[in-house]
Amino acid sequence: MKRSNIRGAKGPCHLQCLQHREGKDEMTKASIDLQDLRRRIYVKAKAEPSWRFWGLYVHVCKMETLRAAYEMAKENDGAPGIDGVTFEAIETQGVEALLEQLRDELIGRTYQPLPARRQEIPKDGGKVRVLSIPAIRDRVVQGALKLILEPVFEADFQPGSYGYRPKRTAHGAIKRVAEAIVQRKTRILDIDLRAYFDNVRHDRLLEKVARRVDDAHILHLLKMMLKASGKKGVPQGGVISPLLSNLYLNEVDRMLERAREVTRKYTYVEYARFADDLVVLIDAYKRHDWLIGAVTKRLREEFAKLQVEINDEKSRTVDLERGEYFGFLGFEFRYFRGLSGAMRPHYTPKLKKRTALVRALKEVFRRHRSQPVERVINLINPMLRGWVNYFAVGHSSECFSFIKDWVEKKVRRHLAHAQKRKGFGWERWNRRWLYDTLGLFNAYRVRRDGPKVAPAG
Repeated sequence: MKRSNIRGAKGPCHLQCLQHREGKDEMTKASIDLQDLRRRIYVKAKAEPSWRFWGLYVHVCKMETLRAAYEMAKENDGAPGIDGVTFEAIETQGVEALLEQLRDELIGRTYQPLPARRQEIPKDGGKVRVLSIPAIRDRVVQGALKLILEPVFEADFQPGSYGYRPKRTAHGAIKRVAEAIVQRKTRILDIDLRAYFDNVRHDRLLEKVARRVDDAHILHLLKMMLKASGKKGVPQGGVISPLLSNLYLNEVDRMLERAREVTRKYTYVEYARFADDLVVLIDAYKRHDWLIGAVTKRLREEFAKLQVEINDEKSRTVDLERGEYFGFLGFEFRYFRGLSGAMRPHYTPKLKKRTALVRALKEVFRRHRSQPVERVINLINPMLRGWVNYFAVGHSSECFSFIKDWVEKKVRRHLAHAQKRKGFGWERWNRRWLYDTLGLFNAYRVRRDGPKVAPAG
């Protein structure tokens, strides 16, 4: 495997260029803008899939990289880590002082990440998701490492992978699935992975990184970050975790992409993955039945290599043309014949997603029952805006109407309670007053940019 070095003539703190092993300069400036550096790394990695990069560590140590990582961490905000240090405290004491300290620790190889703070987040069915929250200083270092490694691995990631990648969204994955259904790929392998993030093998993950990165300091830093959250797994809540979790499953994506390419002439297979949420869509024709077993077998083989377990209780094979349905990224997908006679995908918010929103809104109304209605609206508007913006694709209009009516009634009930009145006050607090005067969220619009409908027949 070829190697590419990012190094300086006088050691890691005197970066001069990105060179070929043969000595050909690709970057000739002593100081390279971070975005330009990322672009050039990506171009090199994309052009030569077997190239190995070294000398990357110096970029992680740069103040420019650390400063950009701090800005990303601050923008994402979040709770403090195990040390209790907040962004406010850092700003008071001076951001530059923190970044200089981190730079010196990284250059002197004395940096040690703190253990991540564990926080349980309730899930459906009484289960919990455990988040590992790094200290802010460790988020900055993780972010700096991600800024340098991301363009290397982005060049290798596959078209069907959408989770937490630059310029890719859940809506893109949803649209890809809907377009496949339009093409009558209506037999679905709905794959559920058992505790995926908790079971990633550190040794195998580091091996995958080492195939593209020949830099002992980078690998040592990454190993320390992983160990700070346990003996295995990528911590949910870590800045670099999404990149690593995508890298770990990239070979699965490659296998599915090869299957897609082999059958491209007849468009038999499609897939979409968002983090650990994976669906494979297979052509409806009877003569392609064999693909279901073949793809399932290959998936199991690839996951077995990674020691990733498929949850057979939750994984299903679904036939949309038999009236069955499946869930993906919060939406429930079905296959309907429209009034024109054309078959089309029909996807709406899952009932449990609507229920979870209503439950959260109820809690706000309950906790602030004695508060002015303006205070309540200031709290619920961001919740409504975020939920509606996510689900504003597909066929969510009916669900939106339900939510809108429900919220209006709750606001009227809150007003009636405050004024010790009975009923909902339909005339006193009419719809226009709720939205124009109180400023209640009212942007319940579905974007019409979905896939084209298949012709009838």
